[in-house]
Amino acid sequence: METYEKILVLNSEFEAGLLEEVLTDRKIPHGIVTLDDSALGGIVEMENGWGYVEAPERYRAKIVQIYEEITKK
Repeated sequence: METYEKILVLNSEFEAGLLEEVLTDRKIPHGIVTLDDSALGGIVEMENGWGYVEAPERYRAKIVQIYEEITKK
């Protein structure tokens, strides 16, 4: 089993859902980790983002490229 590493920080649940859909469609192994801190009223999210995506290191460049494509403004 490959080791998963933190690849990039996600800013919202919307970003996470969209990225997860694309990664799943492309069969890229990944995990979405939320930093949900309802007990602290969102303080962790304000400082560290909504959450992050983790995956094997060899997928880093592809995941970052996909993320940049789906978050273009």
